[in-house]
Amino acid sequence: MMKKETILLAAAALLAAACSSTPSTDGYTLTGHIEGLPDSTHVQLIPVSHYNEKPLADTVIVNGEFTFTGKMDEPRAVLLLVKDAYGSRRLMLENTAIEVSGTVTATDNNGTPSYDLDRLSVSGSPLSTRYDSLMSVREQMDALFKAKATLYKDSTMEARAAANHKFFATVDSTFHAAVLSQKDSYWGPLLMISLTSYLDKGQQAWYDELSDAAKASYYGQKVKEELYPAGKVGSAVTEFTVKDNDGKEVTLTSLREGKKYVLIDFWASWCNPCRKEIPNLKNLYKLYGDKGFQIVSISIDKKKAEWEKALEEEQLPWPNFLDETGVADLYKVRFVPTMYLIDAQGTLVGENLRGQALADKLKELFQ
Repeated sequence: MMKKETILLAAAALLAAACSSTPSTDGYTLTGHIEGLPDSTHVQLIPVSHYNEKPLADTVIVNGEFTFTGKMDEPRAVLLLVKDAYGSRRLMLENTAIEVSGTVTATDNNGTPSYDLDRLSVSGSPLSTRYDSLMSVREQMDALFKAKATLYKDSTMEARAAANHKFFATVDSTFHAAVLSQKDSYWGPLLMISLTSYLDKGQQAWYDELSDAAKASYYGQKVKEELYPAGKVGSAVTEFTVKDNDGKEVTLTSLREGKKYVLIDFWASWCNPCRKEIPNLKNLYKLYGDKGFQIVSISIDKKKAEWEKALEEEQLPWPNFLDETGVADLYKVRFVPTMYLIDAQGTLVGENLRGQALADKLKELFQ
């Protein structure tokens, strides 16, 4: 308990100091000096969030160097990464001169290069230093998770369940306390995004505790969008086109042809809640598939091989597509799983229904 409180107090003190810093109004210049990345390598700045976002900036390395320039209305948390590769370096983009430097090495990760970008040093950005300190809270929880995993080898099922319950309760209370300690600024909602893999209704109470200023910030608005999505039931959904594995174009209209109801399921191979929902979807498909129920799964995976591996493991009996045409952006998907239930006319009759809620809705519709 003392260790947990020490981490939180240290993070709170550092973050409070960060909130008092005043950024320049002249914009930012982010300069990189990195050894180990070949010329013409694409480097990007990707916003930290729970869903796929387009890069804030994209450039190429020349002689081991690159430069990004721009202006921010308020500081933004970003990941510096190499396009089509693994590895990233987190930092805060603020209106000042920032330098990223160091040497990286590449390793092979199933045919995809992986760079140890987290070894890079960041100077000139006080908020980036604070952000690294902030994330030590999560890294401490990651260490606890790894320690817990080693105990599984010789544990009974009951002991594992108890360890899981204790671990996740500790994580929840630790992260909640960290958010609460920064509830009066944008750091509070940024913590909600940075410390969690996704947000659910359980975190609505965290959001409600934020100050008005925190809620009005960029990250406050993003958290609100995720926790309180605008209802669209009763409206017509947007037509889209996807491509199957043979490159043939398939439209939403063709997918709902001859069906009474279609569930559009946005998911990803790395999304644990998505994978946990699959047995329920298979059961519902078995119950109502012959009665006019269709499921259309659209993966937001960035790498086709990872999507194909998940399909082989899950053996999904309904149409599956990799989102290579921006359907998730078209539908403003903020997190996965995201699900839209539509009728034969393409009208939305339910959104983000999972588990028993989805089963109850389908039972009602097919009565």
